[in-house]
Amino acid sequence: MLWLASGGAWQKKYELYLAVEDESVAGLNLNAPVKYNGVDVGKVRTITLDTINPQRVNLLFAIEQGTPIKQDTVAILKTQGLTGIAYVELSGGATDSPTLLATAGNEYPVIRTKPSLSARLENVLTSVLAKLDSTSSSINALLSDENRIAFKNALADIASVAHTIAARKETIDSGIRNAGRTLENSAQVTAQMGAVIDRIGSSADAVAKMGNEVAKTSVSTGKAVDAIGGDVKRFSVETLPELDRLLGELSTLSTSLRRLSEQTTRDPRGLLFGHPPVPDGPGEQGAKP
Repeated sequence: MLWLASGGAWQKKYELYLAVEDESVAGLNLNAPVKYNGVDVGKVRTITLDTINPQRVNLLFAIEQGTPIKQDTVAILKTQGLTGIAYVELSGGATDSPTLLATAGNEYPVIRTKPSLSARLENVLTSVLAKLDSTSSSINALLSDENRIAFKNALADIASVAHTIAARKETIDSGIRNAGRTLENSAQVTAQMGAVIDRIGSSADAVAKMGNEVAKTSVSTGKAVDAIGGDVKRFSVETLPELDRLLGELSTLSTSLRRLSEQTTRDPRGLLFGHPPVPDGPGEQGAKP
């Protein structure tokens, strides 16, 4: 009766799981609810500080048997409404993910944790504040007395340049127009250069063709010179000796004709009667047979 009266027949059975938080668990109390996608599935059994690493807090959960705690299940600290009462929210647990079991060296299965919203906001705000502080320091350095003086001088110089440009506005406009006309003329010259280049190319082709013809003519001239050289050589070897003999004979004939002419001049009768024999000299008559 006492067991029945205490609800023993309908008492729920729980399994213990461990979660390790790397952030503050302020606001989380014992017996705080543990929810799985918003459904109450258990309670926080113990909250203890890790003796090895005091930056961590060990949370022991008592979760109803049959709750699908998988290896990809994660625990996140959340707050409920405006009261700020903290609780633990479980999420994840794909259908194909294996059931979470205790590993070697651990007494309980360990559920993975993720930073809470407040922790993420705190990290973001800390990073933003650090950047703002750095930006403020840079701005202070930028707006130092020396830089302000430099900015003032630079603005004065810019104003002076602007006044100078305004005073020379008509000259600048004229220069721009002249530059535009120069560019147009350059474009026209460039267009005309195309035709000139084409004509130069045609002339170059003609010159190249003429050079080829001259080269052919030079080859033919060389052959002609070689042939003339052979003829001259044959003339020197064959004809010159004959001419030399002919000139010698002509010289002998000329000498004979000259003697004949002299004799005829001295004794014209000799052409008809011949020349008388030469008388013997002293002592030559007896010597003849």
